[in-house]
Amino acid sequence: MAAIKTALRDTFVIDNLPSQEAWPDLVFDVPEVKYPEYLNVASALLKNDPAGIAIRSEGQTWTYREVDEISNKIARVLVENMRLVPGNRVLLRAPNSPMMAACWLAVLKAGGVVVATMPLLRSVELFKVLEKARVSHALCDSRMMNELLDAKAKSKTLRTIMTFEDGDLEQQMKSKPSDFDALKTYSHDPAILAFTSGTTGKPKACIHFHSDVMAMADTFSRYILKPEGDEVFAGTPPLSFTFGLGGMLVFPFAVGASSVLNSAKGIEAMARDIETFKVTTLFTSPTAYRALLGFTGKYDFSSLKKCVSAGETLSKVTSDAWLKATGVRPIDGIGSTEMIHIFISASGDDIRPGATGKPVPGFRAAILDDNYEPLPPGNTGFLGIKGPIGCRYLDDQRQSDYVKGGWNVTGDIFRQDRDDYFWFKSRSDDIIISSGYNISGPEVEDSLLAHEAVFECAVVASPDEKRGSIVKAFVVLENSTDASDETVKALQDHVKATIAPYKYPRTIEFLKKLPKTETGKIQRFKLRAKEAGKD
Repeated sequence: MAAIKTALRDTFVIDNLPSQEAWPDLVFDVPEVKYPEYLNVASALLKNDPAGIAIRSEGQTWTYREVDEISNKIARVLVENMRLVPGNRVLLRAPNSPMMAACWLAVLKAGGVVVATMPLLRSVELFKVLEKARVSHALCDSRMMNELLDAKAKSKTLRTIMTFEDGDLEQQMKSKPSDFDALKTYSHDPAILAFTSGTTGKPKACIHFHSDVMAMADTFSRYILKPEGDEVFAGTPPLSFTFGLGGMLVFPFAVGASSVLNSAKGIEAMARDIETFKVTTLFTSPTAYRALLGFTGKYDFSSLKKCVSAGETLSKVTSDAWLKATGVRPIDGIGSTEMIHIFISASGDDIRPGATGKPVPGFRAAILDDNYEPLPPGNTGFLGIKGPIGCRYLDDQRQSDYVKGGWNVTGDIFRQDRDDYFWFKSRSDDIIISSGYNISGPEVEDSLLAHEAVFECAVVASPDEKRGSIVKAFVVLENSTDASDETVKALQDHVKATIAPYKYPRTIEFLKKLPKTETGKIQRFKLRAKEAGKD
């Protein structure tokens, strides 16, 4: 792989790409994803009206000119002070903020490879990222240094850290000119290493090129979201998560729109931002949409025009409730870190509530059998995806688990109907086999969510001597004081009345909250481990 033409001097990432035969098939079905030989995505995203507003946050507003100049100064610090060599990996650690976005752009301008990390990662997790990616440089929010310093103490690769938000980075920037010639990277040069969320054990790092980052704007955003330059984007996922990177940086910047990047956390903070900044375009998870419903009477959501949901399946119950409360039907979608963003979705009149949608232009989707061969419409099986982007793990034998017969196999079970709509059934490990019946955990969850007493829930298999496994539901109630045997029976009866009776949860446990990743995904593997006695 080292023979690939590259502008990078440090070729560690290129050298650790999977072998060419292990790559998935790439398809270029829309003209926008046929990029020129050279492409630096940071430069491409900043070709907007310099006077246009790029970033909004509490207490400050940055124009595109200001973002360009600030990221130029940061790039100079990286190269001139921190001795960054093109291809070096730079870890970013911060909540969503204007400076986090500027640092992301600066690293790419300088030819570095961005390794953005979830703000809540602890030192043990950060150390694994440092070692896997052989990170040499880091830019860190000054308020989040402790865990990184602990990880650095054990790391053999991390040489230098600069802090921002009243840190030494800003001090070094003061003496720097505001111009910088971005490295002339090839479109296939690595731009980011995206670590998968919600995984256990050894982390997986997905290699994405400059062209891959641009392609998410030229597929899902261009064809499904169809943003205009006057839109105001906001959302809950961090920029370190590719769902958030697209929704709050790449998509708005690709059309000259603006993004709200506030480091404040929590659902009410998001609700307040929607009202304060007159947000038009929202990105978050089904769980967050359900939580935001509780604030529709307290804050003004009338500015919303487009709402995108991903991270887990959007139930018809939640979709209908959001439409009733706001007048906006959420755009559902499924994506993955391996594929960088959403590849199946629908918008406007094409939305069928409960269905995820159709393949996004630029992508092909198929239902695969147990041999990973495509099945005709009307079948249920493994979801396979091909597009201009594909899974390329950094030095990882699990490449062959994700890429089968040229397809990216996501681990999701879907049904494709005769109209080419794809309907989520479960993760491949969410199937519960009880007394010979195959039961979809998400289907039971959807039924429970339709009950007025349920705020959120997760359904997993629980070992049972007679049946092998039984369906167990972990339920968070709208009102915790309702937890009782009577409520258990009411929920069980409700499920029996709405889906096949054999699917009802034979055990229900009430929790105050469900375990989740920082990106809002429910960590069902923790609940499965709890039931298997592995806690």
